[in-house]
Amino acid sequence: MPTIQDRLRLVPEFRSDERDGILGVLFGRLERRLSHWTPEQVELELSVKERDRPGQRTVLECWISGVPRMVATSTETDLDHAVIEVRDDLFRQLNRYVTRREDSRRD
Repeated sequence: MPTIQDRLRLVPEFRSDERDGILGVLFGRLERRLSHWTPEQVELELSVKERDRPGQRTVLECWISGVPRMVATSTETDLDHAVIEVRDDLFRQLNRYVTRREDSRRD
């Protein structure tokens, strides 16, 4: 059975030896929030553009069936800090979506 972690694509800018560390940083709290949906409903993609350059940008995109696409970005140059930043940003976006959905059900 697939897990949310299985639904993460890392673009080629990441080295294969970085995957475990990235998974360790990204998931936990974020995985609990995504548990509102089945893994098959979720697609995640983590990319880094202009890696190791002054304009480096880390992007975490999230597609969930029936939910508008969510995009979290970071311009942090330290990759670990950038991954934390996009994780936290996506978590906040998911919280806002879930809260709005729950509020609309109460009305």
